This record gives sequence, structure tokens and C-alpha cells, in this order.
Amino acid sequence: MNELLPLSIGIGLAVSLMFSELFGLAAGGMVVPGYFALYLHKPLDVLLTVGAGLLTFAIVHALSSVMIIYGKRRTVLMILVGYLLGGLARALADASFAGAMNLDLRLIGYVIPGLIAIWIERQGFVETLSAMITASVVVRLILVLVAGAELSPS
Repeated sequence: MNELLPLSIGIGLAVSLMFSELFGLAAGGMVVPGYFALYLHKPLDVLLTVGAGLLTFAIVHALSSVMIIYGKRRTVLMILVGYLLGGLARALADASFAGAMNLDLRLIGYVIPGLIAIWIERQGFVETLSAMITASVVVRLILVLVAGAELSPS
């Protein structure tokens, strides 16, 4: 999958730009559809990542009621909280109880939850999720057409 990542991100950038220009919707960050396209065969990983993005948004939103958070601080805090939640999710996935239950859940990327949280705040949850999933499916379709059978899940 690593050899497909640069191609997927490049196609994802183009598709994200197209969605932004044609529909006025961001797909959860410019690189998010490229990453998600590679994980569409693992919907629980996608759901976990979106959930981490939503939780990141909620945490930063709650913090903003007691702290002054705006501009670059808010952006960096969203990405940092998403990164920390991702680390926590990875630690929980590696815990012994996860192995005993045969769970293979992984958060996608390191900054992806933060990027999703930023766009949830800017344009809303439904709009972000709709554009993100649709753009990811378009990227996946293009990848299948370009890469063919190499893209099938293992």
C-alpha cells in the first residue's frame, strides 16, 4: 500500500480542489480523500478516524469556552489534539484486550483527525463528511482505473 500512497494523495489533491471549486465544499482537508481512498475496504478504520476528528472538534470547542483560541492557535490545537487522540487510539489497539478480541482497528494517518476537525468547524459535520466520503470514493475509482488489480484489499 505504501507505493500507492503518493499516487493516492496526488489524485486526492486534484479531486479535493475540484470539489472545492465545483461545489464549494472541502473534503475534510486536501490530503484526507487520498488517505481514505486507500482504506475504504476497512470501514471501521474510517469510522474510527472520523470519530477521532469529531471528538477533536468537541474537545477544542469545549476548551475554547475557557481559553482564547483562534487563528493559528486553533488550527495547531486541532491538529495536536487529533494527533494525541490518534496516539491514544493506537495505544488502546495495541493493548492486550484488543489482541484478545481479534480487533485490527487503526486510526488513519497522524494529522487526519485534526484536519477533519478543522473542516467540521468551518463548514459543518454533514457537509464535511459528505464531501470527504464522496471525494474518497472518486479517488478510489481513479486509483482502481490507474493501478488496477494491485489496489484490491489484501
